[in-house]
Amino acid sequence: MPLFKMHFPAGALTAARNLADLLAELATPPALAVTLFETGPGRFVVEAYYGAPPCLADLTGVPGSLVETMPAPVLEAVPDQDWVALSQAALPPVAAGRFLVHGRHDRERTHPQRMAIEIEAGAAFGTAHNATTTLCLEAIDRLVRRRRFTSVLDLGCGTGVLAIAAARAIPGARVLAVDNDPLAVAVAQSNARLNGAGQRVHVIAATGFAHPRLRPPRSFDLVLANLLPGPLIALAPAMRCGLSPRGIAVLCGLLDHQARELAATYRAAGFALAARSHRAGWTVLTLERLADSRR
Repeated sequence: MPLFKMHFPAGALTAARNLADLLAELATPPALAVTLFETGPGRFVVEAYYGAPPCLADLTGVPGSLVETMPAPVLEAVPDQDWVALSQAALPPVAAGRFLVHGRHDRERTHPQRMAIEIEAGAAFGTAHNATTTLCLEAIDRLVRRRRFTSVLDLGCGTGVLAIAAARAIPGARVLAVDNDPLAVAVAQSNARLNGAGQRVHVIAATGFAHPRLRPPRSFDLVLANLLPGPLIALAPAMRCGLSPRGIAVLCGLLDHQARELAATYRAAGFALAARSHRAGWTVLTLERLADSRR
């Protein structure tokens, strides 16, 4: 898809903010996105992005348009590039417990005392720069220090970072990663190979537990689920069936205010809350499946 950017020179905050509001409200030409950012003390730049080259006459023709009083903007075509990959390539390494998640550009700067995981930038979710992924990695690190796990499921694996972390931290464990997005499956497989875990992390396409390899009598003693609250709530009965007695479920992808409902749903399904951690508005719940006699 072609993309065009109209760049307005820096101005004072009030004028720049009014201009940004005007550009965002105009129906002709319709902007795909409008940005406003500071370039120096008291100086702000406005940029608007369009799917077709906009006509400046359309902008200046608006009654009372601020564009008439602004310096002439510069219009340029935006190169067709993978902006997700480019933006992620500039991200710094993230430390989470003993794990260090980094991109290729930081490969030489990894600390030898940390379990480094290299994640190639791409469209799948999970680079650890979101607090929910970092919290889940920290939960894995705490759990494996206290318990021995032999079978791990990463449900909604995205880039596969959690599955790779589990394989790194639990050398003898069987690790299965699942996602319903074919792109995520391909990305996770590639990242597993990149991190030397291609033989231990098996990635399959499935929605929830709807796959023969996930159905009883097959069970796991650790399930990592970085999903939205709705799917997590719907998965509660299947999660219990998929976990062995005293098995652990680490549930992430929750905003703080969503955690109470989710915890209540899982308590009703036969789980006990083992731990809870939160950061930057996100919460991760660690739950233990109770034996039938304890429900």
